Amino acid sequence: MVVELYTHPPAGTTVICADELGPVIPRTFPPAPGWSPDGHRLKAPLEYSRGSEKTWVFGGLRIRDGTEVTCCAPSRNSDGWIQLLTHLARANPRGPIRVITDNPGTHTSRKVRQWLARHPRIQQVFIPKKACWLNLQEGWWRLLRRAAFAGQTFADTDEITHAVDLATTHLNTRAKSWIWGRPAPPTRKLRQRFVYCL
Repeated sequence: MVVELYTHPPAGTTVICADELGPVIPRTFPPAPGWSPDGHRLKAPLEYSRGSEKTWVFGGLRIRDGTEVTCCAPSRNSDGWIQLLTHLARANPRGPIRVITDNPGTHTSRKVRQWLARHPRIQQVFIPKKACWLNLQEGWWRLLRRAAFAGQTFADTDEITHAVDLATTHLNTRAKSWIWGRPAPPTRKLRQRFVYCL
């Protein structure tokens, strides 16, 4: 059923893949070593710290055009998932929405089911257990990690949220539709060959 939603979505229905990434933890690294003006090597004491704060990134990828909606929450719970569903409903104001996701307790809790009952145009479609490759959102997380987190030092969760917002905006400016399956190999134009007989 999930692959059918990717390849042949129902008419007028918006298909969205959704998932969580995290926890993302603020980290600080020591400064890079350098040289003093008189030619001596600067040595900084080794320090690597992780704060007690952490944040989770919730995201939903619209398959039709590759546009992403993200939001950050302090923990992976039903409130964060409902916050994402609210953002998805706001970003897609018309027609039914099918949200393809995995099925942890945060997505199937009583609080989420009550919220879905009040918003009937949003329906969750669960992927089978141990089949995360069916969720195209997993591939988008790789793009986000490269755009927002690679080589960065974050002092607190506000900086992580800011980096996620900037990276999402940047990736949405060059978004393309996501197609299920491997694309067909490019067609090669055969060149005309001349054979000379001696």
